[in-house]
Amino acid sequence: MAKIVNYISEAFEELKSNVTWPEWAEVQKYTIIVAVFSIVLALVTWGVDESCAKVIAGFFKLLKP
Repeated sequence: MAKIVNYISEAFEELKSNVTWPEWAEVQKYTIIVAVFSIVLALVTWGVDESCAKVIAGFFKLLKP
């Protein structure tokens, strides 16, 4: 158990002293970029899905006698 506690405390110490954390403004900027990209990607995926559904429905409509 002491090894686990030692590992965790060393990990936290390394995070505090050796990791370079970005500035808050930079974090906000990248968060907005990721959110916008996620929304755009979701809309593109939805559009492709709707288009494929219409093409498949039209194909099956042609096959019906």
